[in-house]
Amino acid sequence: MGELQSATVSRGTPAAPVMGNPVNGRFGDFGGQFVPETLVPACQELEVAFTEAWADPAFRAELDHLLREYAGRPSPLTECARLSGELGCRVWLKREDLNHTGSHKINNVLGQALLARRMGKTRLVAETGAGQHGVASATAAALLGMECVVYMGEVDMARQELNVFRMRLLGAEVRPASSGSRTLKDAVNEAMRDWVATVESSHYCLGSVMGPHPYPWMVREFHRVIGEECAEQFRTNVGGSPDYVVACVGGGSNAIGIFSGFAEASTRLIGVEPAGGAAVGRGVPGIVHGMRSYLMQDEFGQVEEAHSISAGLDYPGVGPEHAHLSDIGRAEYHPVSDAEVIEAFKLLSRTEGIIPALESAHAIAWVSRERKRLAGSTVVVNLSGRGDKDVAQMMDILGPELQGGTPSSGQGGGS
Repeated sequence: MGELQSATVSRGTPAAPVMGNPVNGRFGDFGGQFVPETLVPACQELEVAFTEAWADPAFRAELDHLLREYAGRPSPLTECARLSGELGCRVWLKREDLNHTGSHKINNVLGQALLARRMGKTRLVAETGAGQHGVASATAAALLGMECVVYMGEVDMARQELNVFRMRLLGAEVRPASSGSRTLKDAVNEAMRDWVATVESSHYCLGSVMGPHPYPWMVREFHRVIGEECAEQFRTNVGGSPDYVVACVGGGSNAIGIFSGFAEASTRLIGVEPAGGAAVGRGVPGIVHGMRSYLMQDEFGQVEEAHSISAGLDYPGVGPEHAHLSDIGRAEYHPVSDAEVIEAFKLLSRTEGIIPALESAHAIAWVSRERKRLAGSTVVVNLSGRGDKDVAQMMDILGPELQGGTPSSGQGGGS
């Protein structure tokens, strides 16, 4: 199946409103449903089921209850006084890192797991890069009594051993993806192959706003809670809307979630990509994993390998709605280097006592780099996850620098 690019004809290309529902499965020129014939009925079944469930007050009430009582929503909006003082702009963090399982992923997974149960599916299939979506999927499966299989690239399994253990502890089977770059792209391939073979009993719990329709739309709707909460919190506590909302982008689910709360405001929307996987910045339109979007590919149409210090952003494509938002100029997308991410990881840790996920540190890195542009502005950063999962990796990188070193300015001693 390669990258699963063999496809049915896409479902039309009329324009869609900013952050509105897709039109015939498309966000402008992007999206569609490029899947093998065997998956067309499954995608159509999922679209009908989601549309009905999303209009059902009982389904929405059950999801809201779980988000509140199990996941811990609403997540706080935290103003960062010391970081703001250093950067010269007022910075708030939308604290998705404080959700149960440690990231924004739980929002979408709880929604999809409830939907799968409603459809009569007994098994969740998921892909994961950094492991956060895999942990969230395993968590939801344990909660609802479902079987769960998570595909993860061998490279990512090595650098995210803690999350592999967490998934297995929660009862999930973690299967390595050993082909290609052995990272997120390859895990998606394996998960989609599994779905093709087990579609009668399995639901593919896709972890980002990518893939064939209805996934980009459905996952965005499950993450819309981030933006709606954030917009209300900012209006109540500060007034108006922030000048900038900044989020990291791989597939782009955390970013699309928070962007959705500010689509009609004057707020500038900034997506931050890894320099080695900047699909919007370096890619061209192409088809991968069932969708048409920006994609890193060579002159022969072969998918290029992405690189990022963060496993969750190690992906050569981007969600189709992000491609659309870039095309119409509603959002900007900028790359940052691994070196900038490392500095941002340290910066937030030492100024605010908050260790960010390496994915989230991309957003902090852009704010730090653009401090002159942002001087005097109000900036909300979506802190999509916490850094526990990355500590072992960062020990290897920062260990010699920090071991036995003198504390940075502002780091107190004491016991």
